[in-house]
Amino acid sequence: MAQLERLLGASLMQRTTRKLTLTVEGELFLERGRRILGEAAEARAEIAERRGSLSGPLRVAGPIGFGTLHLGRMLSAFLKAHPGIELTVDLDDRFIDVAAVGYDAVIRHGPVEDSRLIAKPLTSSRRLLVAAPSYLEEHGTPSSLAKLSGACAILYSNRAADWRFWSSNGETILRPRACLRVNNGIMMREAALAGLGIALLPTFFIHAELASGTLRVVDVGAEAEGAQLFVAYPSNRSTSAKVTALVASLKQAIGSPPYWD
Repeated sequence: MAQLERLLGASLMQRTTRKLTLTVEGELFLERGRRILGEAAEARAEIAERRGSLSGPLRVAGPIGFGTLHLGRMLSAFLKAHPGIELTVDLDDRFIDVAAVGYDAVIRHGPVEDSRLIAKPLTSSRRLLVAAPSYLEEHGTPSSLAKLSGACAILYSNRAADWRFWSSNGETILRPRACLRVNNGIMMREAALAGLGIALLPTFFIHAELASGTLRVVDVGAEAEGAQLFVAYPSNRSTSAKVTALVASLKQAIGSPPYWD
């Protein structure tokens, strides 16, 4: 350390009888050093990629519901195809600043709202109004948007409370009466299964329940606004071969149309 400080002409550590702490110059040097080591690791990985093998760390974020239900199997296939990759997956339904937190990529469901990201679509996503037979038997089945407005709605709290529908008459924006707001799609599905109310959910949450009849589609004569499932990465980085391989693997696993449809 003393030799390094002499070389730099600055004190990197503040020494007392009880502890050592970094000086301002020490913190700067540590941060730059970490950055250099990270870039060196990326350079090694890029060289390996050019030689045809994918290796090194890959950090990915994704939504809790989709990740819990689908990503385990999909990413297992990806890792079996590329055993040299060290994958870390964080599941979170909140907005994640991909560039600031240091993720290589993020899997998202919805619109691309961050101009700093490049998005690679995986598949389109349909959303359907669904309810349990017990709820529909007790409260009746809404047959129009006007009748839907009075129903008990299970809403996703991380988005606006509006439901948007398209029909031959154009777009209709509906603000339903909320009986439950929750930030997790799986809990929304479970509440609908329990007969609490009507939920607007992506088909990747409810395909098994629709097939078994434990949830039924509520047809109001209009199509709910869809979304995109995509992988995004920071636009200020070159496209990593690992991210490219991840996108290709996920698209193959999902299929066209997606296997849940």
